[in-house]
Amino acid sequence: MLYSMYEAGYYHSAPLRLTARMTRDLWSSPLNPWRDTQVGRRIYASADLMTNLTRRYGRPAWGIDSVEVEGRPVAVTPEVVWSTPWVRLTRFRRDPEQLRAAGRATPEPAVLIVAPLSGHYATLLRGTVQAFLQDHEVFITDWSNTRDVSVLEGRFDFHDYIDHVRRMLAVVGPRAHVVGVCQPGPAVLAATSLMSEDADPARPASMTLMGSPIDARLSPTVTNKLAEEKPFTWFESNMIYTVPPPYPGMGRRVYPGFVQLYSFMSMNLERHQNAHLRYLQDLMKGDGDSAEKHLEFYDEYLSVLDLTEEFYLQTIDVVFQNYLLPKGELVHRGRPVRPEAIVDVGLMTVEGENDDISGIGQTQAAHKLCSALPADLQTDYVQPVVGHYGVFNGRRFREEIYPRVRNFIAAHEARVGVRREAA
Repeated sequence: MLYSMYEAGYYHSAPLRLTARMTRDLWSSPLNPWRDTQVGRRIYASADLMTNLTRRYGRPAWGIDSVEVEGRPVAVTPEVVWSTPWVRLTRFRRDPEQLRAAGRATPEPAVLIVAPLSGHYATLLRGTVQAFLQDHEVFITDWSNTRDVSVLEGRFDFHDYIDHVRRMLAVVGPRAHVVGVCQPGPAVLAATSLMSEDADPARPASMTLMGSPIDARLSPTVTNKLAEEKPFTWFESNMIYTVPPPYPGMGRRVYPGFVQLYSFMSMNLERHQNAHLRYLQDLMKGDGDSAEKHLEFYDEYLSVLDLTEEFYLQTIDVVFQNYLLPKGELVHRGRPVRPEAIVDVGLMTVEGENDDISGIGQTQAAHKLCSALPADLQTDYVQPVVGHYGVFNGRRFREEIYPRVRNFIAAHEARVGVRREAA
């Protein structure tokens, strides 16, 4: 019912949205002689804010056309190399001739970035991708919006997620490097454990886990405490709704993206309110640069996707309530998941000192679980000052975290000595 009410509210607000848009366009037109007056800027700013607050935010574009390599621009083309109804494995293909001109004649390490399936699109990791593209062949999991997947495609749960990670590693190629950002950490560790136990030639050469809830019992945050305090039935009753028409996935039970977004924003409501107030003031002052930065952030932040009921509820159960992986009780397709089977996959964990989503220690727990992994194949790093988002994006990520991850990957690329085909 809530999903239908949400949709009805959007369509019923269409006249208000259209009026606001027309007002904005009128007061921003160069033909309007009062455009640059104080009153004109106030009217324009108010109309623009109303337009942005009531419009729909779809899947953002990647917008990565080039990357700088050794001081030279190299063209980048995103291409889907493998897909299911649930994900598109996207490769960011760098122009090989321009790479050679930049002095990069040999194929570089292949990296699979596993993006979170937790409400936002994979484009939230745009900055992460841009950093890795400087030195790697980059692939990323671009997850689908569940409301666009027909019920005829069946279910997608936590174990399907593990299977997808394993299959995508096989597509990327033997002994690639996998980077799990936030929520995917447990699934990435599980997939790597299974592949190691099978001596799968596609098992990764290294695994980097960033701000991941490997053991959510450690340094619990507000998010962890909510999941622990509420009974499982509460999540079933209050977080799951049915996709209405006209979406292709109508009839499917989902955890809606707009519910997730409300949860995110309510945690820091005052900060978001102040950000929109500053945006309004910047428009009134004619400070276009500051206003543009605000729009860039919220165009991404307000773009959300739905999760399947079964994936969301299993994640609550497996990761945040029963802690099956760190307790050694996770079973996948009838097989126990044994991180102690990992013996030749480099492990790096990255955490943020001020992370309010995955507290310090939650990601580090992976080292204890991988008990048979030699110490010289393990690295841990805690980045001072940054919060959750800063673990994988922003200035400190680019200048302090990424160089460490790059060097870690390079060391394990050299260790396994895989010969890769040129693009």
